[in-house]
Amino acid sequence: MKLYDSKVAPNPRRVRIFLAEKGVAVPAEQVDITAMQHKTPEYTAINPLQRMPSLVLDDGTVITESIAICRYFEMLAPEPPLFGVGPKDAALVEMWNRRAEINFFANVAAVFRHTHPAMKELEVPQVPAWAEANRPRVSWFLEMLDRELATREFIAGDRYTVADITMQVAVDFMKPGRLVMPEGATNVKRWHAAVSARPSASA
Repeated sequence: MKLYDSKVAPNPRRVRIFLAEKGVAVPAEQVDITAMQHKTPEYTAINPLQRMPSLVLDDGTVITESIAICRYFEMLAPEPPLFGVGPKDAALVEMWNRRAEINFFANVAAVFRHTHPAMKELEVPQVPAWAEANRPRVSWFLEMLDRELATREFIAGDRYTVADITMQVAVDFMKPGRLVMPEGATNVKRWHAAVSARPSASA
């Protein structure tokens, strides 16, 4: 088994945090995005989408997409449960993880990818107007989430889950995107400080 990872990309970090929470170690190989290693024929043969992470199993099966990889390890190592416990809890975790991905992470990424100079060769064409269109969506989601977090400790309830991992990575990705946390988002700030203090945050 081998995990194709990239230390500079946010999605592989989701898998690293997940594995750290599980206490699972997986052999990894770094793919240097800045050197365009993800565009090589060798890596394209592993993942035609040329993205990280990719997990290659011992039988040659390739699993891509960070959440699919996390689900694989959830089944292998069910404790602690990070995708919910029981039907209602699992559905709420799925709901909040999807909300975080679609309504927040994607918007943060759009701002970064369409404004940052380092992305000039990777995001062709860069469309600054698309970045500007997504800035208010980032703030709107954080303001909405702040109201939600007034009633609970974590994103999907009273237990740390994969939804917290997705949201933490996305919030941290605001920094290279030069996005700022809304001033009044005290509950989000409290939550972010708590998840950032977990040992897995440094994965």
